[in-house]
Amino acid sequence: MKIFVSNDVSPAGVEVLKKHPEFEVDVMPNLSEDELVKIIGEYDAMLTRSQIRFTKRLIDAGTNLKVIGRCGVGVDNIDIPAATARGIVVCNTPESNTIAATEHTCAMIMAITRHIPQAHQSIQEGKWDRKSFDGVQLQGKTLGIIGVGRIGSRVAKRMQAMEMTTIGYDPYITEERAHQVGVKLVDLDTLLATSDYITIHTPLTKETTNMINAEAIAKMKDGVRFINVARGKCMDADAVAAALKSGKIAGAAIDVYPKEPLTADSNPFLGMFNVVQTPHLGASTVEAQISVSVDGAHGVIEALEGRPVMTAVNMSPIPREVAQVIQPYFPLAERIGNIGIYLAEGPISEVEIEYTGELAETEVQALSTAVIKGLLNPILQESVNFVNAPQLAKRRNIDVREIKSHKQGYFSTTIKLKVVTNKGEHTVMGTLFDGKEPKIVRIDDYHVDFSPKGILLLLPHADRPNMIGQMATILGGAGININGMVVGKTLQDGTNIMAIAVGDDIPNNIMLQLRGIEGILDVKLIDCRH
Repeated sequence: MKIFVSNDVSPAGVEVLKKHPEFEVDVMPNLSEDELVKIIGEYDAMLTRSQIRFTKRLIDAGTNLKVIGRCGVGVDNIDIPAATARGIVVCNTPESNTIAATEHTCAMIMAITRHIPQAHQSIQEGKWDRKSFDGVQLQGKTLGIIGVGRIGSRVAKRMQAMEMTTIGYDPYITEERAHQVGVKLVDLDTLLATSDYITIHTPLTKETTNMINAEAIAKMKDGVRFINVARGKCMDADAVAAALKSGKIAGAAIDVYPKEPLTADSNPFLGMFNVVQTPHLGASTVEAQISVSVDGAHGVIEALEGRPVMTAVNMSPIPREVAQVIQPYFPLAERIGNIGIYLAEGPISEVEIEYTGELAETEVQALSTAVIKGLLNPILQESVNFVNAPQLAKRRNIDVREIKSHKQGYFSTTIKLKVVTNKGEHTVMGTLFDGKEPKIVRIDDYHVDFSPKGILLLLPHADRPNMIGQMATILGGAGININGMVVGKTLQDGTNIMAIAVGDDIPNNIMLQLRGIEGILDVKLIDCRH
């Protein structure tokens, strides 16, 4: 597989990719869209920062593209709907530059409080002017945080050490979480009206675009101070500049802008004494650049290897506490889907996925997607991944349902798949042994115990002597090695089932011979290598 890496990505991420011999890694300059359109069709993955804009035209030209890895948080340079429609995973690195952005925010708060850059410039010009740079104290002031997530919560902790009161507006966190980080949740109007300092830490969405506009500023205290180290388009820059000129906003610290790079002609804050500006430096630390490149590389690897990417932005996000529970179950879920499609004897109309035990107590949508991925991958020519699997199921008119059951069974936690076709239905149940080894424990009415790996034969048969011997003779005569076998009882009296792992594909004529053994009730060949 070929991976394009833009040359502004830290070499640390490139080294992670190059450790995989199956990848060919090309480090190239940030090319123009026209230049990229000519070559992007050669690549399976792209790992970049923010300079390349992934337009629909560029994405459509990436005929082999499977993943776009963004080394950083913001993905507004990527046409997410276009990528999703193509089944391309888009992943970012939301945790990697958290500390860098947090510390830059705190530095900006300090800078506008004590006029540090302006005082520095004055003294560099040979002046000794103390009267022009009177500041204020942070102690006792109220810091309003819009977006109390990874960065906002850390800013709160650090500024609490300065004896600031921290309040926050965030419709997506609980009172309990806010209490844990020492933030009192309030509505947005209350935050605007009562804060001495306002800092914004939200992603760019429809709701947050131009959130800080003339109307919002009018609700603020006179003499408020405003900090934006999030996304430039979250503010109306002209409205902020006008409020700075009028004195409504006493000071502002701006790191991000609606249009970047900023020029003298497009900078509404140019020449303002009460503004501190930096050129999008929130993530610009040595440690952060290494971290985002390494984490971005791991996201690309996960996507290319067909594993779920926890930081994919075009699939349902997986909170860390949920990921810790469900992560070990992904291989099991996908293998259950593999087996389900081989059991089905006609077009699938319904899929029911039942979870018990610890999985019944958490969010399992990503696991259901893994089941669907395993179900569809063997029968579709196009690549099936965690982004497009739900869409492909919907396109094939497959009704997918999740059930969480609290009934007690022999196994503490299970995933059970039921597939319904026009010829009947089949079920597959699996669990993890020792919390890590996938095992299939039931197929239809048959109790089994086997690892879903490689090529498997399932042979329900009459409970009589020499059934195993006849089967082994046929396979051995064809030079097909048996790697493992288990025999289980079924719910039907007088029948058993063999689950046999073999080392090679089984030709059709050998399958016919196996079906011809008297007492063999059925023969299913299942390929779990996908």
